Amino acid sequence: MRFTVGDHSSRHVRRILRHYLTQWGMPSLADDAALALTELLTNVHRHVPDRRCALLIERSPTGLRVEVHDSSPALPRPHRASPDDETGRGLAVLDAVVHKWGVAQTGSPGKTVWFECRHQLSA
Repeated sequence: MRFTVGDHSSRHVRRILRHYLTQWGMPSLADDAALALTELLTNVHRHVPDRRCALLIERSPTGLRVEVHDSSPALPRPHRASPDDETGRGLAVLDAVVHKWGVAQTGSPGKTVWFECRHQLSA
């Protein structure tokens, strides 16, 4: 899905993500995955001049993989936020709620930031 990230995009995309996770039998991943996706879309909104991105939500054998591709070549960098900072904790939040995440530079201008959440099968 390709779109321009606006002020309310995260809310709408979280709803889509939750729908997929419910259909795939993985609703337990919804809160963490929605928070992680919100962080990635917020970064597009704040740091990508044209605010355009492509989103891939993919079921994997172990859970979920989400990719957000944007046109900015600037790679995300962890930032040590002070207690008074209102921003700068997004990558720390991402790291806390997903199994793993990373950044891949693409052949075209831009990058893809991705994360994976593992689904715990009930016994």
